Amino acid sequence: MSLENEVPSFDLTGKKAFVTGSSRGIGRSVALALAQAGADIAISCNTGGEAAEEVCSLIRSMGRKAQYYAHNVALEAEIEAMCAEVKRDFGTIDILVNNAAINRDRSFKRLTKEAWDEVITTDLTSVFLITKQFIDEMADRGWGRVIMMSSMSGEIGNFGQANYAAAKAGQLGLAKTLAREYARKGVTVNAIAPGFTKTRMTEGIPEKAMEAVIAATPVGRMGDPVEIAAGVVFLASPSAAFVTGVVLDINGGYAM
Repeated sequence: MSLENEVPSFDLTGKKAFVTGSSRGIGRSVALALAQAGADIAISCNTGGEAAEEVCSLIRSMGRKAQYYAHNVALEAEIEAMCAEVKRDFGTIDILVNNAAINRDRSFKRLTKEAWDEVITTDLTSVFLITKQFIDEMADRGWGRVIMMSSMSGEIGNFGQANYAAAKAGQLGLAKTLAREYARKGVTVNAIAPGFTKTRMTEGIPEKAMEAVIAATPVGRMGDPVEIAAGVVFLASPSAAFVTGVVLDINGGYAM
């Protein structure tokens, strides 16, 4: 079918999305943006509570279905329980956004095996396990979107982030491989690599270091979570069906 006379569609009405780590920060903005585009949203958080319920309330006020699942994605048994609950409540998931992540920053000289394992398990192994739960069902239906929330650190490295950068780089390799394996099955797999963005994860950056970051960013400021969410809506949309295996850089020009 020719598309030359059609206009792009970002309408996600009738789609069901699962956004991990979405009670705050980038994940919160992603969940709200996908809901605004028409999708029902399942969100996950480590501890649950008011932040997750607030996101769900906002989504429900848009007329969408929303539910949160409080599980620790560092534990395989918790992942299995979480995904089973999502499937029970939503039936199918069309859009998976692997956003849940932690950081345990320190120089390589001071990096412990424990801190390495904690970040790799949470930021990379969980992505493998969660994607494994949903991607084949997407392929069976002939439509799906998997989006990895990677990081600029995974592309260029960052002082004190050997574990985090390695995990985020691993997400990029996983995304490109799955993109090749599932392209003929109607499932696209892409990654977003945000630069320095205003979230809890960047609040702890010392003031002088942040001044240096902003000075090195052509746009001259940090990113806002909603600007990352806009990229997710594009990659999740019906009109992004020819986009797969891509890393979408949203970093204000810090790395080109």
